[in-house]
Amino acid sequence: MLGAIVNYLTRSTMGVAAPTILKDLGISVKEYSWITSAFQLGIMLQPICGYVLDTLGLRTGFAVFAAAWSLIAMAHGLASNWQGFAMLRGLLGLAEGSAQPAGMKAVATWFPAKERGFAGGMFNIGASLGSVLAPPLVVWAALTWNWRAAFVLTGAIGLAWVALWLVFYRSPDQHPSMTEDERARVAAGQEAHLVDAGTRPSIVSILKQGKFWGIALPRFLADPTWGTLSFWVPLYLSHTRGFDLKQIAMFVWLPFVAADLGCLFGPVIAHFLQKRGVSLINARRWAFTVGAAMMTGMMFVGRVESPYAAIALLCLGGFAHQTLSVTVITMASDLFRRDEVATVAGLAGMMGNLGVLLFSLLIGGLVTKIGYDPFFVALGVLDILGAVVLWTFVKDRVAPGARPVSQIPNP
Repeated sequence: MLGAIVNYLTRSTMGVAAPTILKDLGISVKEYSWITSAFQLGIMLQPICGYVLDTLGLRTGFAVFAAAWSLIAMAHGLASNWQGFAMLRGLLGLAEGSAQPAGMKAVATWFPAKERGFAGGMFNIGASLGSVLAPPLVVWAALTWNWRAAFVLTGAIGLAWVALWLVFYRSPDQHPSMTEDERARVAAGQEAHLVDAGTRPSIVSILKQGKFWGIALPRFLADPTWGTLSFWVPLYLSHTRGFDLKQIAMFVWLPFVAADLGCLFGPVIAHFLQKRGVSLINARRWAFTVGAAMMTGMMFVGRVESPYAAIALLCLGGFAHQTLSVTVITMASDLFRRDEVATVAGLAGMMGNLGVLLFSLLIGGLVTKIGYDPFFVALGVLDILGAVVLWTFVKDRVAPGARPVSQIPNP
């Protein structure tokens, strides 16, 4: 979770500082959309990150990626035009694409099936917390020194985290504090058909499976919400609602606090349904559907007169998005073997970031002509479509010889 906090802190620095950077360097809104798109192009290479993590190992692989994104974040302080920012954002996206596959691999490795939803929710809270911390930290650095110092500061925090990760992280079979009873508890709670096969993951085999597309396409449809909250809401509040930098720092973090609660609400829904006899997969699908229904509130962000009502609806959107997002992200560990989880999460993340890329390009190209309102409406509709796809392609099946998770006794 701490790694996710640092990851989203560094990636959110650009969005918070954007109003100042655009004014200082004379960058247009359209050029800013190209900058954000470069990040999405880089992070779409998540499958590479997932494959490296599955092949090289979580401890070493994640440390390499985190050190790289920290140094690249610091280098943002040297950029002087949109082309420089675009290059750096692309490299940052590639390195930061490792966070979600790494988190899901850790969850699949360390937790029995019945605990994976809450574990996934907890590590995904880091994404929201990083985005919460970015506005006050970045604005403080910008007002105390300048916006360039903000990038150096967040990058340095990332390097400090790398040291902590290397010192403290071990896999369960290598951790000195683990007892045999604890290892047995984790092993007993794992589905027998999802254990490591001892082979490298096959990307072609994964892409041929309908259950992969059942979680990847909802990511494609849902993730533009997070991209909008991270990269475009500060500009929306500045250009449309008339907020200055201090007001942005006061309010733009609130949707991410709501998102923290959504990270836990999704697993709560799934756990509640499982206790009442609903299977794990169906419980996850219902949790996603509830989040999609709440997301329809985003359709009214641009239509309310009060800026505070708009912020409240953005908070609802953050809460709803993480309710469904953490649910579909966790399903990678429910449906695939442990030695495939990071690769699957990376491929699904690539689809999610492709959605963010296309949505950001549409905003950048059309917002000056049609405003933000149609895009908020679209966010409310896309997640409903995602729920339909999830119910259509992900089947609730139990592998031969494996017990449903709902029948596994709680250790």
